[in-house]
Amino acid sequence: MLRFLIRRLAFAAVLIAITSSSALLLARLAPGDVTSQLGPFASSVDVENTRRRFDLDRSPLSQWGLWVGRAIRFDFGDSFLYNRPVAPLVAQAAANTALLGIVSLVTATLVGLSLGVFTAARTGPLPAFVRGLSLMCLSLPPLVTSLALVFVAARTGWLPAGGMVSASVSEPRWSAWAIDVLWHLPLPVLALALPMAATFERLQSQTMGEALNQPFVMAAVARGVSGGRVLLRHAWPSSMRPICAVYGVAIGALLSGSFVVEFVTAWPGLGRLMFDALRARDIYLVAACAATGAAFLAVGTTAGDLLLAAADPRVREQ
Repeated sequence: MLRFLIRRLAFAAVLIAITSSSALLLARLAPGDVTSQLGPFASSVDVENTRRRFDLDRSPLSQWGLWVGRAIRFDFGDSFLYNRPVAPLVAQAAANTALLGIVSLVTATLVGLSLGVFTAARTGPLPAFVRGLSLMCLSLPPLVTSLALVFVAARTGWLPAGGMVSASVSEPRWSAWAIDVLWHLPLPVLALALPMAATFERLQSQTMGEALNQPFVMAAVARGVSGGRVLLRHAWPSSMRPICAVYGVAIGALLSGSFVVEFVTAWPGLGRLMFDALRARDIYLVAACAATGAAFLAVGTTAGDLLLAAADPRVREQ
């Protein structure tokens, strides 16, 4: 297991390096630069100072080498858009994205696995309704789901239509801020969790149905084991291996979907910051956002592999 973790950490480092370097070079090689944001009345002196400050007077490879040397020391440069160091900006946005992603992942896992066990073990109109609802949610991308939820929230007033905190909240107390964030969480969480919960429900239902037909489960039934114990102690652990195998992929899909949902719901996370950075041609901010997204993906795939090893002893032996 230790060798496995070392390999995964090495893979994460390579993934982060390639992703951030590619983002930096592509943003630099694209037509135009940040000086276009200075406006038509900017003097040549201002343009030259801006290009020198953000290393645009160097060649792309020279700028990349200089940025890599600073990034090793966790100095990711300055942001043109916010006129601040990049690191604290990305750290705050990543924390907001992590909050949204973790709550959505936990919600999707609990709802999807519970409904999957239910639809696999029961027959009738209610399980059929759940299956149909899952197929509908599975067919809707996060963009459509978030737009529909924002429309419903704006028309009904049941939930805030966007943002992370209300503009009217001026109290500096942590408790008031936390309550307001919790009030704004359900809409983006639902937009992210519904398609993923539907995926988990369909996969769990299929794998649970296959596990219920396994000889060891039928032997437990023949011994007189109660139905609930057969489901939870015998069939359900056996059905978790495919779920754990796709968990890392699901976390990656959650991250990509989070970028879209954050933009639609005005959630101040990594996706929205990345969009603003790309629009402003803020290359150092683009590179840092890409590196953080790659780190999230590496953590997600590693977590999925560890869950798979915990659910299947054969993986640990290998």
